[in-house]
Amino acid sequence: MHVRRPDTQNPPEATRVGFVVSKKVGNAVTRNRVKRRLRHIVATLEAPFPTDVVVRALPSAAVAGPELRDDVAGAWRRAFSKAA
Repeated sequence: MHVRRPDTQNPPEATRVGFVVSKKVGNAVTRNRVKRRLRHIVATLEAPFPTDVVVRALPSAAVAGPELRDDVAGAWRRAFSKAA
């Protein structure tokens, strides 16, 4: 996960999130399922400040169950603490 530091001249109005899910994760159906899961998880998380976030899914995200939420939430907190 990568968080871009907000630009002081033109700060974004809201947090934007992009997802990178490569073909190593699986076929198109699997990649789309992973993106939907990640989108749902990120929608429940609160960003401390508006910025741009890039979430990169690893191949293990395709088989991850409930622990995916914990992994994403932990990475979200770590990424924002580094960017602050």
